[in-house]
Amino acid sequence: MIVNTSLKDIEAVLSLYKMASDFKKTVSGVQWPEFERSMIETEIEENRHFKIVVDEKVACVWSITYEDLQVWGEKSADPAIYIHRIATNPNFRGQKFVEQIVEWARKFAKENHKLYVRMDTTAGNQRLIDYYVKCGFSYLGEKKMTDTEGLPNHYHNATMGLFQLEI
Repeated sequence: MIVNTSLKDIEAVLSLYKMASDFKKTVSGVQWPEFERSMIETEIEENRHFKIVVDEKVACVWSITYEDLQVWGEKSADPAIYIHRIATNPNFRGQKFVEQIVEWARKFAKENHKLYVRMDTTAGNQRLIDYYVKCGFSYLGEKKMTDTEGLPNHYHNATMGLFQLEI
């Protein structure tokens, strides 16, 4: 079941991000930074943070934005939602949550009069690129990040792979 994350979930969310960061480091050598609690609280309060619940446990989380100027430049003006920081509890891996998120995002975007669902990820992980393409995204290529002020640390000096799904 996909629902908005609540403030009472904050510890579970922070724990999932830590587990996902540790996992990313073993798979790709890239590690997420520790995300600011206040950033996540703001996303929750603005109804932009979501979770998949399985057996009353938080199994997967992610957030969305409605613009992403620093990553997408002029395209950020397009009517789109941007998915960020998908993190899955290791006990629930293999349940195709990204595919569920994509279906949810299609519906959410359409209901909110958006034409695109977009994502970015650290460039160079061909397995992840192939998976996102399999989930319906078009791979638009890479972007070297330059203006990263205010973004989480994993964007600093990074090259990002950009993905787009037309609604």
